[in-house]
Amino acid sequence: MANTSQRADTLFVGGRVFTGTADAPVDAAVAVADGKIIAVGDETGIRSLADAATEVVDLAGGLLVPGFQDAHVHPAVAGVQMLGCDLSEERTIDGYLAAVARYAEKHPASPWIRGGGWSMDIFPGGTPTRAMLDAVVPDRPVMLTNRDGHGAWANTRALETSGVDRDTPDPVDGRIEREADGTPAGTLQEGAVDLVARHMPIATADEAHAGLLAAQEHLFSLGVTSWQDAMIGVFPGNPDNYGVYLRAAEEGSLRARVVGALWWDRERGLEQVPELEERRRTGRVGRFSATSVKIMQDGIAENFTAGMLEPYLDGCGCATANSGLSFIEPALLTEAVCALDAKGFQVHFHALGDRAVREVLDALAAAREANGANDNRHHLAHLQVVHPDDIARFADLGAAANIQALWAAHEPQMDELTIPFLGPERAALQYPFGDLQRAGTRLVAGSDWSVSSPNPLWGIHVAVNRIVPVEAPNAPGEPEPCAPFFPEQALTLAQALTAYTAGSAWANHQDDITGTIEPGKCADLVVLDRDPFAHPSLEIAETRVLRTYIDGELVFAANG
Repeated sequence: MANTSQRADTLFVGGRVFTGTADAPVDAAVAVADGKIIAVGDETGIRSLADAATEVVDLAGGLLVPGFQDAHVHPAVAGVQMLGCDLSEERTIDGYLAAVARYAEKHPASPWIRGGGWSMDIFPGGTPTRAMLDAVVPDRPVMLTNRDGHGAWANTRALETSGVDRDTPDPVDGRIEREADGTPAGTLQEGAVDLVARHMPIATADEAHAGLLAAQEHLFSLGVTSWQDAMIGVFPGNPDNYGVYLRAAEEGSLRARVVGALWWDRERGLEQVPELEERRRTGRVGRFSATSVKIMQDGIAENFTAGMLEPYLDGCGCATANSGLSFIEPALLTEAVCALDAKGFQVHFHALGDRAVREVLDALAAAREANGANDNRHHLAHLQVVHPDDIARFADLGAAANIQALWAAHEPQMDELTIPFLGPERAALQYPFGDLQRAGTRLVAGSDWSVSSPNPLWGIHVAVNRIVPVEAPNAPGEPEPCAPFFPEQALTLAQALTAYTAGSAWANHQDDITGTIEPGKCADLVVLDRDPFAHPSLEIAETRVLRTYIDGELVFAANG
């Protein structure tokens, strides 16, 4: 307990505290004043800091933890989806179509039906068709992005309006799924999405602002107090979210601490670096700091665009000619990373396949050789397949592993659309969190919402158990739990919780003020309804957030 005579505004008593400085919770109480933690210690001593005006929060046997920090998330996009035609709560084709029909009926004046949240595993082959949408909305264009943001579902009117037909070639960074005669079937992959999206009206500034604030409230309800938006730029159907964040930051409605990762335009080269520098200069307002750059090096395994060292397999288990995509040619990637690193940018990579991971690590090695070691804190997100030879390189290069733990489990998209096309040997290399941890890699954690749930406790549950909680939208829905997904790669509860708190605080350059519960740090705190360390690990996902605080101010309280 810190020596202090300062009177507390708030006390947290009657439970345990995960400070983030040890591997287990401690029996302690916490005092907060003027937005800072002023003391952590025994309850008797902490209570001595109270006066008549002090609020005393009874943890009632629960756990106090540092505010969760999401190191890879898309709230501005997710919020617009929440307020549009949102399919994320549905789990059947009929449910999707009914939701689209309801939205179209409620919005008869909307020239386009926009939204998203569908999951590939619901559809045969992972590819929905235009005919399905035509059956419910034949007279207006419809375009719906899938939950991972790497594809879209369009109806016939949307394709016709956009001039996309059998003679339209696939873009170099994407694919149009086609019917037997070459006619677009209705699913657009990766860069092909833009063939339709550029003709679609985008959300207005007010709609985007409302979406960001709705997303912020949702994240607060899950205990998330800080995040890194992994794509600051233009997203299909959305305006440039750089301005959306600046507006919220300037008016004070952005209460979370947010780092923005400025989008690297893969169709351009080094000439965009000065523009990114200018965006960084003007993008530090209030609680928003646009100090990172996002480079997407590959796609996703489910649509065979993740960059792999060896070819994908076909349905019969034979090698194909396709090894996925490298969105940026490796030599240019190296030049870009060296230039950004020299300018003091953090680089936040999308690297999902083992070839993409290696290309990124090679670029970081070149940057270190050119510029020397620094504190830019680069990190690689997703890391679905990592070659064993590259595991130790993360720590050697000071690169963090940004994990999306909720994906590391058996569920339909994994079992039906991924493992058969990777093969058993390569499938066993997926999401090697345990190996990375044992090799000394710093782990940070994110959700990739709206791709998957932003609930940190669900992510922690999977990181520890390698099983999807039954409450999660991507749960297999079987009467008995699935087998753990390569359980040797599981993390301990303390390791997973640290990744979602102190780890992500480090990635956001906020570890000096947040991420742990220590005197002098900001009182970004979360009250959990139970101590998950005291319960079986398979019950982690049952834990609920009761209260969320930022700078000692209550931003969320559960009802009842």
